Amino acid sequence: MLHRPGRFDRLRKIRALDPVRDYHRIYRTTALWEFPFDVRMGLLLAFWRTFAVPSIAELLAATGETTHRTERRADDTGILMYTLIEHGLDDPLGRAATRRLNQLHRRYAIDNDDYRYVLGTFVFVGTRWIDRHGWRPLCCHERTAIYHFYAQLGRRLRIADIPPDLASFARWYDAFEAERFAATPAARQLITATKELLADLPKPLVPVGARIADALLDPPVREAVGVPAPPWWARALLAGALTGRARYLRHAAAPRQRQYLEGGLRAKTYPDGYDIGTVGPA
Repeated sequence: MLHRPGRFDRLRKIRALDPVRDYHRIYRTTALWEFPFDVRMGLLLAFWRTFAVPSIAELLAATGETTHRTERRADDTGILMYTLIEHGLDDPLGRAATRRLNQLHRRYAIDNDDYRYVLGTFVFVGTRWIDRHGWRPLCCHERTAIYHFYAQLGRRLRIADIPPDLASFARWYDAFEAERFAATPAARQLITATKELLADLPKPLVPVGARIADALLDPPVREAVGVPAPPWWARALLAGALTGRARYLRHAAAPRQRQYLEGGLRAKTYPDGYDIGTVGPA
């Protein structure tokens, strides 16, 4: 099938790299050049997915950061994650972001399995979204690089017993969800507070109503967070928009000429800029 000339040039360069040694270079290209919208959607959906785990939902609700300072909490997460994605774990900014993540989480008694699960959402929610809705599926180099990026991050966050490869991590992750997902009042409170974050996402998902937001969630998550099954028109509108976007990007759109978030991430709740070492609650 015909596609836009040059559309696969970056993929060819990715395939010439070593996904273990060059994991950051590959993931950075995937996230900031090949699939910027999809990676951002993956980060949001990963956040929502954690609400389905009662122990995580109860902690997030108890801190009040997600329910009372929703936009600031989202900006904090975006700043820290995109600093790591853009600069890498060994860059001074990446080290500062990792150090800040450790500072923000060490005050809480968080179970290691919960830590591992959250790490897994960063690996699997985005990759599975891209496979369903991206303009092309991820290649094996990209999958391997994403695993190694987050496995390295997890070690630096002192997360123990990270599965040794992508396949074993996927098995552990899926089994954890099957065992631990459950409905809680905290999950319903969190999803209600955070749905409005979709209003700032790029088109074609804007404008999105609450029902279209519900269509982004699969049945196990919807059940856990207490949202109803979306109506047929919401599912159809979402599917049509995502399919049309993927086809346009693959066959008609020129390859991206500027890096996503070039010049840095601009956050509404930090109008005067930010210091990576103090991002997040005091």
